Amino acid sequence: MPDYQTLLVELNDNIAHVQINRADKVNAMSEAFWTEIIEIFQWIDREDEVRVVVLSGAGKHFSSGIDLKMLASVAGQLGKDAGRNARVLRRTILDMQASFTAVDKCRKPVLAAIQGYCLGGAIDLVSACDMRYAAADVQFAIREIDMGMAADVGTLQRLPKIIPDGIMRELAYTGRMVGAEEALRIGLVNRVFDDTPALLEGVMAVARQIAEKSPIAIEGTKQMIGYMRDHSVDDGLEHVAIWNAAMLQSADLKLAMVAQMSKQKPVFDN
Repeated sequence: MPDYQTLLVELNDNIAHVQINRADKVNAMSEAFWTEIIEIFQWIDREDEVRVVVLSGAGKHFSSGIDLKMLASVAGQLGKDAGRNARVLRRTILDMQASFTAVDKCRKPVLAAIQGYCLGGAIDLVSACDMRYAAADVQFAIREIDMGMAADVGTLQRLPKIIPDGIMRELAYTGRMVGAEEALRIGLVNRVFDDTPALLEGVMAVARQIAEKSPIAIEGTKQMIGYMRDHSVDDGLEHVAIWNAAMLQSADLKLAMVAQMSKQKPVFDN
């Protein structure tokens, strides 16, 4: 893997650990971050050795969201023509949306380990993950409303599929902080850990469980769950029938059945 300005990537035991690495800047998402995360998740998607991803932030906080210097640089590109300004802004927003869509569309499950601040664009990011886990000191907030704008990189599109509609609207309209206890209660996170070391240990344990499963079965399961966000039950049943018509021919099915009958743990190929 090449060196990145804003992210660290490690691959061990079929688990890719992607860490936002700007602790001195509260892991704010600079201009380089938005292109680097696409490149990394494209690699993860192609690399069969990776079976699951853990996404975390270095230091005390997961991320404070979009780097304000980046927003200032975008503003500096605007001129006097409203039409051309709109073109620049639309292109910038779509490019940023693509960064988190790369996370959402990744064939491998993505587990977010979140401590400290998870603000603004960071919520856009964790909303694109499969599961979210938090340390007891976590603080979530949809801060875009306090900047005089609507969140535009995925929070308003993905978070309603994760937490109840009324709660989602309250958080988006007020920008208020949500702590660990409330985040767990509303379903924003799966589990809360005492501190960051316990958080990372716990999330890695879940990741190891996933990595032990058939990668074909995991990919199919993620595909089906994702498909059901925007389709009817009948559509989903037809989709999984077509999918499994091919995937049930995998050797993993026979291997899993033999292992269960012999009470052994199966070991699947990448």
